[in-house]
Amino acid sequence: MTLTTRTGPLNLITDVAGLRVGNATDLRIKSGTTVLVADTPFTAGVHVMGGAPGTRETDLLAPDKTVQQVDALLLSGGSAFGLDAASGVADALRRVGRGFRVGAQVVPIVPAAILFDLNNGGDKDWADNPYKALGRLALVNAAASFDIGSVGAGTGAITANLRGGLGSASVILPSGHTVGALVAVNALGSATVGDSAHFWAAPFEMGDEFGGLGVARHYPDPHIAVTKIASHANTTIGIVATDADLTQAQCTRMATAAHDGFARALVPAHTPMDGDLIFAVSTGLRGLGHPIIDTLELGHAAATCMARAIARAMFTAASLPGDVKPSWQAHHG
Repeated sequence: MTLTTRTGPLNLITDVAGLRVGNATDLRIKSGTTVLVADTPFTAGVHVMGGAPGTRETDLLAPDKTVQQVDALLLSGGSAFGLDAASGVADALRRVGRGFRVGAQVVPIVPAAILFDLNNGGDKDWADNPYKALGRLALVNAAASFDIGSVGAGTGAITANLRGGLGSASVILPSGHTVGALVAVNALGSATVGDSAHFWAAPFEMGDEFGGLGVARHYPDPHIAVTKIASHANTTIGIVATDADLTQAQCTRMATAAHDGFARALVPAHTPMDGDLIFAVSTGLRGLGHPIIDTLELGHAAATCMARAIARAMFTAASLPGDVKPSWQAHHG
């Protein structure tokens, strides 16, 4: 078995054919929303490893539940307020007839996960929850090509020592299957080694997608931000996707494996104050040639893609007015 691979043409999760991603960003509140959608429903699973998740409709993604496919997935800032972005997406999908049919009614299935970005320097004194409108706008903006960095769900994200962001990456396996990752990085831990510019994810970098700096030479004890612990202001949320034809149970297993990417790129990860969560998506366009070998490779690829996407989020993030943490580019670039 060989895992020799190459990135997809965009090095984005949308290299998985049929997927589109849309961002909506509000720089005043320094927050935003990111939606993943396709032209038809897709199979999805989820796995949660953080101690403080915030979610909507994730219970129905268990393999024993009636609904096996969803219409969209949503990642959002805004803590619990951000869950309302999924209502904006659902309203828009219902208007075009997308959703789970129950008699004469159509109910779009839009599982969502949120991160905490309410203490990041933005103006949060809103009279009406802005996230429903952000969800609608993100769906309108959905396309194969999309921006990463300080946009969408990553707009207001921060880590222990630097500003976070939205990241994505992809890989094409020898089997011909494509795997992609999308992530909003808002971790208690750090994506860089100590005060250096080196990323924990460096061993998995493809080309110079996040600077080509290589691995660090020294590995000090990880930096843990006491202020973030006190405010419970964390959570990294992501999606991995493939064109392989997977069941919901196999998607759940891929989501579980992809959490290794969090641990490879963020130190520490999966803490009691993080709501770390990963959705997994199958568009079902390519069959499995060797189910055991292929699913093993898909899980490994999902983990390495996720690690790379985390580093790319940090590397591409831009500084914004009022930031409480510098961006990687401002500090090291």
